[in-house]
Amino acid sequence: MPISAGTRLGPYEIVASLGAGGMGEVYRARDARLGRDVALKVLPEVFAKDAERMARFEREAQVLASLNHPNIAALYGLEESGGVRALVMELVEGPTLAERIEDGPIPIDEALPIARQIAEALEAAHEKGIIHRDLKPSNVKVKADGAVKVLDFGLAKALEDDPASSDVRNSPTLSLAATRAGVILGTAAYMPPEQAKGKPVDRRADIWAFGVVLFEMLTGQQLFAGETAGDTLAAVIKDEPKWDRLPESTPPAIRKLLRRCLDRDPRRRLRDIGEARLVIEDVMAGAPAEEPSPRPRVSASPRLAVSWVVAGALLISTLVLAFLYFGETPPAERVMRYSVPAPEKASIHSFAISPDGRYLAIAATAQGKRYLWVRALDALQPQLLPGTEEAANPFWSPDSRWIGFFAQGKLKKIAVSGGPAQTLCDAAAGRGGAWNRDGVILFAPSPTGPLFRVSAVGGVPVQVAKAEGGGTHRNPVFLPDGRRFLYQVTGGTADKAGVHVASLDGVAPRRVLADISNVAYAPPAARGANLLTCSWSAKTP
Repeated sequence: MPISAGTRLGPYEIVASLGAGGMGEVYRARDARLGRDVALKVLPEVFAKDAERMARFEREAQVLASLNHPNIAALYGLEESGGVRALVMELVEGPTLAERIEDGPIPIDEALPIARQIAEALEAAHEKGIIHRDLKPSNVKVKADGAVKVLDFGLAKALEDDPASSDVRNSPTLSLAATRAGVILGTAAYMPPEQAKGKPVDRRADIWAFGVVLFEMLTGQQLFAGETAGDTLAAVIKDEPKWDRLPESTPPAIRKLLRRCLDRDPRRRLRDIGEARLVIEDVMAGAPAEEPSPRPRVSASPRLAVSWVVAGALLISTLVLAFLYFGETPPAERVMRYSVPAPEKASIHSFAISPDGRYLAIAATAQGKRYLWVRALDALQPQLLPGTEEAANPFWSPDSRWIGFFAQGKLKKIAVSGGPAQTLCDAAAGRGGAWNRDGVILFAPSPTGPLFRVSAVGGVPVQVAKAEGGGTHRNPVFLPDGRRFLYQVTGGTADKAGVHVASLDGVAPRRVLADISNVAYAPPAARGANLLTCSWSAKTP
């Protein structure tokens, strides 16, 4: 029976109903002792009156209360008052993931951060031996700031059968103690085949459900559906996922991950949700696609093998003679000069060439507005990247697939192929950035410095180097090891200004050049000095 607003359960006053699910009615309540709002999940009467079940549940709740993770809604305790028993839980504002999916497919750049946080929540729980058993979009909340909270962790283990529901996505969360074989536990549309058959499950059940949830985020459609829970269970057991529903833009690594998560054979299924998190983080950081597997060797006949040996010996002899003849006099060094014009009717603010030498990222102002443009060096016209208003000081990912830049008080990144720009963190007026192979971005968030580091997938920036002698830090450049970096110090005392070298490992910075110009690095194979300076013509404060 619903509880009206104003009713008190111990120190908690009911404020409003938040809805109902397979595990009970949920209410917003005010905690009079701590002065905070909480969520009260009132357990169905059939549960509350079962002494054995409640004793088991209380033991389980103690384990669940030990989960302390930013992506898991906290369980505060169990409250009993007037014969009513309720779980006291963290109140999470925001829509459920199910509500987001109802609006249609979630773009890949939004879906992956959500999936990564779900994976982090599952990983933290699995490390404590806790399985969710009922992961589904309606048990995931997405807050206004993009933070994800997974709800109802592990509760299915302690609760019993629920009445049927007409909505399969919220169909009965049939629960069962682990010792009772042959009874289904979980929600029909999201349980793995072995669970649908009533067999025992382990954390690979959560991995299957994770794959279903990610598939539905990307497609906006339910993966397994039927008119009844039985029909849905049959689809889970027999139907192959419709892989052609995935958007064409879905990265190959994500397609492969989905196939691993949704393998019907639990022995072949992905075994650790942490591996899923790593795949997602690599894709978000712009990691290059996996190299194709080498072709298997084909054995040749003895006569053909001898022919190849003779041909190889002749080739080696020819190369040796050529080296002896031509190697003594290296060809004259060629000097190449060319110019790259600004986009039409635009003035260049800042630019950066990609590590593979194929592209030029240009921040240019046209008609009073500054945008980011990308120009392939084998093309004549640059292409404007939408969504990059106020872009400045671009820099590249090591694989040349992403461009980092500063805009609208934020550090952002965008794929060179286009698509929505992703915000990584705050940067009031960025003055240069660098990106290493480990997915670390080093940047100066303001003209006054100092330098900070942040993950290429976003997060909280951490200060790396502190300005000394009153100077400011700008324009970092990673050295080949990806740990040490060069940067420019301007202003302050004369003995501090110039080019400095420091390390992400906390090694004390030292000055290597008194020149206060910007700095670049040329590998040892390049001719000339390894440390190069250049004057900067763009007028920036």
